[in-house]
Amino acid sequence: MTGRRLEYLAAPLVLFNLVCFVVPILSIIFFAAHSPEFVDVFPDTSRKLNSWDQQTLPSEDVFLTFVQELDKAAQDRTLPDAARRLNYEISGYKSLLSKTGRVAQDLRPPYREAMIGIDQRWADVNYWKVAASASHRYTTLFLLTALDFKKNADGSIAYARQDERVYLATLLRTFWMAFVVTAICVSLAYPIAFLMAGASPIMARVLLALVMIPFWMSLLVRTAAWMVLLQKDGLVNQLLSGLGVIEQPIQLIFNRTAVYLALVHIMLPFAILPIFSAMRSISTDYLRAAASLGARPTRAFVEIYMPQTLPGVAAAALLVFILTIGFYITPALLGGPKDQMISYIIAQFAGQNANWGMAGALALLLIVSVAVITSMASALRMSRSKRAGR
Repeated sequence: MTGRRLEYLAAPLVLFNLVCFVVPILSIIFFAAHSPEFVDVFPDTSRKLNSWDQQTLPSEDVFLTFVQELDKAAQDRTLPDAARRLNYEISGYKSLLSKTGRVAQDLRPPYREAMIGIDQRWADVNYWKVAASASHRYTTLFLLTALDFKKNADGSIAYARQDERVYLATLLRTFWMAFVVTAICVSLAYPIAFLMAGASPIMARVLLALVMIPFWMSLLVRTAAWMVLLQKDGLVNQLLSGLGVIEQPIQLIFNRTAVYLALVHIMLPFAILPIFSAMRSISTDYLRAAASLGARPTRAFVEIYMPQTLPGVAAAALLVFILTIGFYITPALLGGPKDQMISYIIAQFAGQNANWGMAGALALLLIVSVAVITSMASALRMSRSKRAGR
């Protein structure tokens, strides 16, 4: 009975993780591959395009069906969704479809010649190939685009043009910025945690309270405070000008340095706490024993004390790195165009462009990257534990 009660107590946690973690991840995977916009608006055309040989222009029957559904979509005002989906693959397809939809009810057979008479692009097989690729509810378009690939008209997969390869570069920039922030945070957190671990109980509580103070303020408030400090007429420029260091205000905001300063300020407590927890569990008897055996303080610290703190350092580094990867507000407010992280692009696709497919694909890319990094860190930690056990 006790075991069943424990299972009942764990049920809310399992349900919470299922609703708030598993379901959102599954929905991201779903949106990254689900694209029914064209099929929903042009169901009969999609079915006929699925059996098209894609070598020559579709038959007159396909054109007839397309015109009929185009006219209905224009009247029902459902055409923009399908047009936006086609525009993802060929720029200008949206305007072409809207232009043809406005006069679809006036078209007369033969519909092939009538549509080509409206715009010569309807005589281009590639435009119909794009429509055929969109005539499936599931697609690899967004996943390929997120990896800087594209699908050619013949179905082959190749690298996107140099000016279109932005997503992997942004992901690498995100990793690099997270790595720099992690390195700075761990470097600053280690001596602070060492001071806290060696302080008296009362002083340790005071220092711990000072570390916890940033958690009492929202992320947006802390970022806005840095904007006030670093702007051209902000406190930093006023101080430097008052000291005679500068004659004109310098640009301290909308650059990478401002982003690093704010992120380090925000993430430093997340680095201090795991290291402090690891240091507090280390007995001082080890250092006294090393000193009694003739080891100098520096050697005892490096060879005895520091290795025991490495699990806390690793936990702090991993925590700061993973949290920093997902930052959006701080780089958006303090950084320039070249300082934005992958979360900024995801937010743009989800909010401004309403392109849930690309937002889901990039989010999935970020999730997989974090999972790989976490798995590698766990494997490395287990390997070190096994070697230490030997």
